[in-house]
Amino acid sequence: AGLAHSIRGELVDRFHERLPFALTGAQQRAIDEINHDLALPRPMHRLLQGDVGSGKTLVAVNSLLVAVQSGYQGALMVPTEVLAEQHHLGVTEMLGDLSVPDPATLMGDRPLRVELLSNRVGTADRRKILADLVTGKVDIVIGTHALIQDKVEDASLGVVVIDEQHRFGVEQR
Repeated sequence: AGLAHSIRGELVDRFHERLPFALTGAQQRAIDEINHDLALPRPMHRLLQGDVGSGKTLVAVNSLLVAVQSGYQGALMVPTEVLAEQHHLGVTEMLGDLSVPDPATLMGDRPLRVELLSNRVGTADRRKILADLVTGKVDIVIGTHALIQDKVEDASLGVVVIDEQHRFGVEQR
């Protein structure tokens, strides 16, 4: 069994509204197909291919945000620390100060929290991120194979995106 995600929601709408460009037909088609699968109560395994600069990261971020707006967490796993840092910077910039609708807060929103987890993250920061992952304070985590270590626990992981999965071993995938 999988998780049926809520594909209609304020968070994803806010993300699309803040984009400084219109989605291409291919990006919208990929998002629609992935959203269709995410709305079903079964696991999804999907390969997204595209040229450099075609918007694969944007499509992946959309999927991660669907998880967050459904009350889950998202993870983006990449094969190298350099790529993890690049994705963390790019995704953080893409999302900017996006806030998550949260009726439990006084203002009705809370900041979206994206964290980086790799072997280069210092011990104190790592402890804080791991503690906040398990309590659900981190919405999206981006990292290397460090994400699948025994000490890493998520409160409720809903979507995992693996970038360049061919560079991981069979057991890691």
